Amino acid sequence: MKVTLLLGSKSDMDTAEKIAAVLKEFAVPSETVIASAHKVPEKVAEIIKQLNDDPEPRVIITVAGMSNGLGGVAAASSVHPVLNCPPFKSLEEYMVDLNSSLRMPSDVPLMTVLNPKNAALAAIRIFAESHAGLREKLLKRIEKVKGEY
Repeated sequence: MKVTLLLGSKSDMDTAEKIAAVLKEFAVPSETVIASAHKVPEKVAEIIKQLNDDPEPRVIITVAGMSNGLGGVAAASSVHPVLNCPPFKSLEEYMVDLNSSLRMPSDVPLMTVLNPKNAALAAIRIFAESHAGLREKLLKRIEKVKGEY
């Protein structure tokens, strides 16, 4: 099992690091790859093809701001679940960019999660469906959070 963090640019690294930190807590390996869907779409297509050819269970989390074509491009061709976690620096940026992350055409099953921590936890839940040890860690985390309230 592995999470591939697919970033649109180096400027998205801060969000990716937040996601990777949560994955690390659960001992879920991750890798980070940078490829813009707008500037190097052929590179994105090749990355998705390579990931599709790998039989290892995987979740792809895309991190790209602005018009965010990356999540949709990845989801359109990937056999793996694709989560989208668009970064934003201000409420204004968030409000302008959000629609490009949420509105996808049919047959492009992209799931958008705005909080980086929650994006990591969503990927972990996908893996926990078939991994007993991870499921147990997740249940302990849920109990701990509930105990704080």
